[in-house]
Amino acid sequence: MAQSDLSRTVEPACQRLAQELGLELVDVELVREGANRYLRIYISKPDGIDLDDCEKYHRSVMPLVEHVDYDFLEVCSPGLDRPLKKQKDYDANVGNQVEIHLYKPVNRCRRFEGELLGLEDGVVSISTAVGDMHFALKDISVCKPVVVVTEEELVQDVEGETSK
Repeated sequence: MAQSDLSRTVEPACQRLAQELGLELVDVELVREGANRYLRIYISKPDGIDLDDCEKYHRSVMPLVEHVDYDFLEVCSPGLDRPLKKQKDYDANVGNQVEIHLYKPVNRCRRFEGELLGLEDGVVSISTAVGDMHFALKDISVCKPVVVVTEEELVQDVEGETSK
């Protein structure tokens, strides 16, 4: 099944189910890894996804995707550094640090980091230490938020876990 078929047939059914369950459908992808084909469905909600959310969605979506040729069905959270794919993803991350990877190098570099200025007319703009840069969306292999974890946050997490 081509990605366009997935977008046309599977994604709308997954979207309806997500809405019924109070979730956001982030992405649907069918990928080959080794000899296996994985149908991955990424879901989210404002207060975060837990295992129960994934399990409930998984059970409910199985009959809706039985016509798809896959070996494994995975329902999961997209994570903090989920790639920006849709206009709403770019809009939600304006002002945040992002990392952009290009298919082909520009000035012998394929990776750029900067503050996301936005996505407009198929062009992603970032502000870097050397000035604003603009990249055609079609030239970007991945654009994702930069997640910075401080030592203080790690200590707080460890202390919070040990006090439970």
